Amino acid sequence: MHSLYETDFYAWTQEQAKLLRKCQWSQLDLPNLIEEIESLGKQERQEVRNRLSILLGHLLKWQYQPQQRSPRWLSTIRVQRRDTQRLIQENPSLKPYLQEAFQEAYQNGRDLAVGETDLPLKTFPQNCLYSLEEILDSRFYPGEPSPEIENDL
Repeated sequence: MHSLYETDFYAWTQEQAKLLRKCQWSQLDLPNLIEEIESLGKQERQEVRNRLSILLGHLLKWQYQPQQRSPRWLSTIRVQRRDTQRLIQENPSLKPYLQEAFQEAYQNGRDLAVGETDLPLKTFPQNCLYSLEEILDSRFYPGEPSPEIENDL
């Protein structure tokens, strides 16, 4: 027989919350509850990697295609920086994970830049030329100066 966890996940979550509120510990679906709590932590780590990937991809595009710079690229860079910083503020235990995520995210960002610029992969350095501190710094924009940011800083 299938459990509610397998047939209606939303209903299962509501039931588990109700049991927790009523302190009905023996009725909890502990194996699945533990798995879901662990999964939530993994999602936060994935969110950090995703944000950094998008940020790095746009910084690479910014540097290697200066003629294509746009307000849209600028806003994407700003949003990804703020959202990454907010994630770390809300989850300070993820801060030590940032450097690892940064390394993984660079390869994803590089692929993103290739896909969105049609430039060959070899255009972009195999290893990131920016530091973690730089990419999160609201004043850092690689490459030549740009009127898009000079007016805003």
